[in-house]
Amino acid sequence: MCGIIGVLGDHEAAPILVDALKRLEYRGYDSAGIATVRNGTLDRRRAVGKLVNLSDLLVHDPLPGKAGIGHTRWATHGAPTEANAHPHRADRVAVVHNGIIENFQELREDLQAQGIAFESETDTETVARLAQHYLDQGNSPRDAALQTIARLNGAYALCFLFEGEDDLLIGARKGSPLAIGHGEGEMFIGSDAIALSPMTDRITYLDEGDTAIVTRETLEILEAEGRIANRPVKTIRLDAAQVDKAGHRHFMAKEIAEQPVVLADALARYLPDGADGIALPEGLDFTATDRLVMVACGTAFFACQVAKYWFERIARLPVEIDVASEFRYREPPVPPRTTALFVSQSGETADTLAALRYCAGKADRIVSVVNVPESSIARESDLALPIHAGVEIGVASTKAFTCQLAVLALLALEAARQRGEIDAETLASHLADLRALPGLLNQALNAGDKIERISRDLAEARDILFIGRGAMYPLALEGALKLKEISYIHAEGYASGELKHGPIALVDDHVPVIVMAPRDSLFEKTTSNMQEVMARGGRILLVSDTKGIEAAGDGIWRSIQMPDLPEIFTPILYAIPAQLIAYHTAVAKGTDVDQPRNLAKSVTVE
Repeated sequence: MCGIIGVLGDHEAAPILVDALKRLEYRGYDSAGIATVRNGTLDRRRAVGKLVNLSDLLVHDPLPGKAGIGHTRWATHGAPTEANAHPHRADRVAVVHNGIIENFQELREDLQAQGIAFESETDTETVARLAQHYLDQGNSPRDAALQTIARLNGAYALCFLFEGEDDLLIGARKGSPLAIGHGEGEMFIGSDAIALSPMTDRITYLDEGDTAIVTRETLEILEAEGRIANRPVKTIRLDAAQVDKAGHRHFMAKEIAEQPVVLADALARYLPDGADGIALPEGLDFTATDRLVMVACGTAFFACQVAKYWFERIARLPVEIDVASEFRYREPPVPPRTTALFVSQSGETADTLAALRYCAGKADRIVSVVNVPESSIARESDLALPIHAGVEIGVASTKAFTCQLAVLALLALEAARQRGEIDAETLASHLADLRALPGLLNQALNAGDKIERISRDLAEARDILFIGRGAMYPLALEGALKLKEISYIHAEGYASGELKHGPIALVDDHVPVIVMAPRDSLFEKTTSNMQEVMARGGRILLVSDTKGIEAAGDGIWRSIQMPDLPEIFTPILYAIPAQLIAYHTAVAKGTDVDQPRNLAKSVTVE
């Protein structure tokens, strides 16, 4: 989940590398480092902690050179220390790496048996030592890198820099994304287009197993079998403002506030003006589907849980959902007439990609819902549906979640139409409700000031419970996840009816219970659960509409009022208060909202 960057430029590389790493810091921020080659001499600088520590180091100890590599780390093998920070160097070679080398211990022991010493606990140092070993045998840098890559098992994106080579970078990808940026007499390597956007908008994405030999004027790509590969150059439009806080205190605050706009844009892509129905790619035939399998991780998994209610209730299509990290290890049967649907913000989530590859050749169709149309998951799907959320920098997903829900809702409605489970009038009504959602999200944001005041009290709690019924149950899970991620308060989400089957033992006046409950067909049931909590001294924070708050009666500790909305799409609307509760509680506690400890945005390791 680390971020890597490589530069062959006309200007000093260090400032360019550091600026690019700022755009990649969402991938990891345990440590950072850069290495450059100047007049053939290889040197590096590394620092523990946030990128600013590396920037401070470079002020006092500059690193000249117009060719270089950089890295920002999310620790896997070895603690966040300077010795474990990238780039890793072995004499004449430096390496940066995203991923995990699964056979590093075997390789390390083989090298140690030959008298080669190691300085770190990382798997990546093994790559550098192995490359240097091949250099010592008289191989060229190119051949040394290729021989090293051939011996690696696992998932990786790699970039090699060699002493004596001011005009050479070698990159490779297997399981982790890597892109090549084309400039005028300059070339770049990066984990994603975000990192490369200030330098170029012309990008070549490496395919699985590719190795790239890069100079300032040439790009040679070899596929896994060693044959020359011809990968296209694509023009990427990435607004630099998308990776700016735009006056907000945190990226998360900005991305929460952007949701009415990005949701309206996403809906407009699939519900164009003048069209009668939903504009989806050809090839989505739900009449030929007997079962839908949905797979995702984290917040995207909760989006799938919400969508399960929609597909089953509206389209009458049986749905199985699973977390990607468990799905393929169960080796589940995938019978004929199964559509497999994968949801991922980055489109590079390692577990989700592995699950997709398990289903390839088994499911009748592979569909993905992603925020990055050029991602691995999108490219390996039969159909990829972009959510159009724009770049999301905050580690805790916000606008991507609501846009995922919107696209999944449209898919469920289309499935219902194709399967004859919904008439034209009802479909038109549902689409009108979806079109109204951006305005309602804007109203929901007005509750921010009240939520900020309530969150000062929530920040004092050590444990918080979220409950909800029906499609609001996944929202309870998502609310708890958001709070855990950025405030470090222990929080759990439960189906309201399950509270009495164990979790109610936790309830006392020190454990707030946040109830996600619009006045819907299940509200009376939820009211009973609230009474059970209050009878035991629990404090209820009710998130509901006007009628729900009135019906709940006395005894509620606090309430947050949401606009009225037909029951079916309330999960999209109620994502706003769930996010605001987490955000303001984290701010009240003084935690790092955008870069919470131990987490990273793009999870590209299993």
